Amino acid sequence: MKRSSLKWGIGFFALSSILVGCASEPDEAAGTEEKESEGGDLNISVVSDAQNLDPHNSNDVPSWNVSFNIYETLLKHDENMDLQPNLATDWEQVEDNLWEFQLEEGVTFHDGSEFNAEVVKVNFDRLLDEEVASPNAFLFDSIAEVNAVDDHTVEIVTEYPYAALPAHLAHMGSSMISKELIEEDYAYAEDGNQFGAIINQHPIGTGYFEFKEWNRGEKVTLTKNDHYWGEPAQVDRVTFTVSSEDLTRVGELESGSSHITSVSPSDVNRVNNNENAEVHERDSVSIAYLGFNTQKAPFDDKRVRQAISKAVNKQDVLNGIMEGHGVEAAGPLAEAIFGHNPDAAGLKYDPEKAKELLAEAGYEDGFDVTLWTNDSREREDIAVLVQAQLEDINVNVSLEQFEWGAYLDRTAGGEHDMFILGLSAATADADYPLSMLYHSNNIGAAGNRTQFNNEDVDRLIEEARREGDEEQRLSLYHEATDILIEEAPMLYLYHQEYLTGVSDQIEGFDLYSNGIYQLQNVTIN
Repeated sequence: MKRSSLKWGIGFFALSSILVGCASEPDEAAGTEEKESEGGDLNISVVSDAQNLDPHNSNDVPSWNVSFNIYETLLKHDENMDLQPNLATDWEQVEDNLWEFQLEEGVTFHDGSEFNAEVVKVNFDRLLDEEVASPNAFLFDSIAEVNAVDDHTVEIVTEYPYAALPAHLAHMGSSMISKELIEEDYAYAEDGNQFGAIINQHPIGTGYFEFKEWNRGEKVTLTKNDHYWGEPAQVDRVTFTVSSEDLTRVGELESGSSHITSVSPSDVNRVNNNENAEVHERDSVSIAYLGFNTQKAPFDDKRVRQAISKAVNKQDVLNGIMEGHGVEAAGPLAEAIFGHNPDAAGLKYDPEKAKELLAEAGYEDGFDVTLWTNDSREREDIAVLVQAQLEDINVNVSLEQFEWGAYLDRTAGGEHDMFILGLSAATADADYPLSMLYHSNNIGAAGNRTQFNNEDVDRLIEEARREGDEEQRLSLYHEATDILIEEAPMLYLYHQEYLTGVSDQIEGFDLYSNGIYQLQNVTIN
């Protein structure tokens, strides 16, 4: 079955492209004498530092926004979240369990080594290596083997028909790393060191920017890849500078010391009223949520989880904190994701019913609990609002804030009561967010920080993964959504709108619904 005949059926965000053809031709300047560019230096202010520049071992947006420019995947999403060629020029489902990919020719890594079918095999072998323990391995655990047919043809054999595979091959977790660097990292690990340490220190991909330096907690700097195989980047250098305070970042944008930064809803008018910048707005495939530790009392009782879900007015969050920049979430999936159920009602705001549920669970007099956030202004504001609203049902909330890296580590370790976090469903297919957030195999750092363990949800996710019929897949995801709403491992808050302040000096910038900055075509005037 040809790629052009596959349909993943998520409305206007269809996960399969009808386009047939090749990606950009190799850069004819590659291998010639380097030319001095006048593209300038692009400065981006970010809330949080990257955590890991080994793409196989990272699953957070701050890391992805850097890595996306260094590495490339076999496939990619366009602005409509449609699948497009990338390092693979074409793909075909030859049999139910067999996919064939044609690779772009003339591609080299930043270290000068060649990209070919053997490199693809080495990367997937590493992704699935249990010793490496990639948190993204669950996306590819259906793969039985990867075979290099010839230098530019790869076969991927799956253990069962896997409809979501092409979408997952556009996920940052499947980025292609230099074979030589992978071998060096394995050798380093054999001496008792951590897997990924060498890659994280000096990442090497095929992307249009190369890694320059990383001052932890301060900034990451990339430089233009003058030998890029496709359309080259337009700027000479990109610096991601950590600036956690919202007002500081806005000030940097206004002064011109920063060209691009995320903007809080409360600062949108200020930026739009500035003559030197404006806010770029984009709907997302993300979800913001308040998670419960479902293995820890009192949240091991679903009635308590339901009560909290009913005691928080999500419209107050959307209108008072997000200032209308988002959509209330009824369940775990945004509208643009394949698997979304438009008829899901969700748990409605009803504080009186919340009190009844707490009484049924034996907490008529309430209880004390701690709510964690990281250093995000919106999450801090949401935490304060939740604290105030839960007082009405006699739940006394203490707030605690952590730096981003510590926050990820501690929530992965299950030390929390409640926490506020989000996920960008980067593949726009339900298999990714449902597996990551709710499958029991992924409890901990892989993404299931609510410690949720439900056999029916696990079964439905696995059945949907194996189901080739589109309508049946949808039905399975709808059934899983109904259970997740009833079980309430988290309070589904909203599907956010991404707000990015962009200097008027900048042209060619975009930010896709997966939350990733698109910098290849950016120019500075």
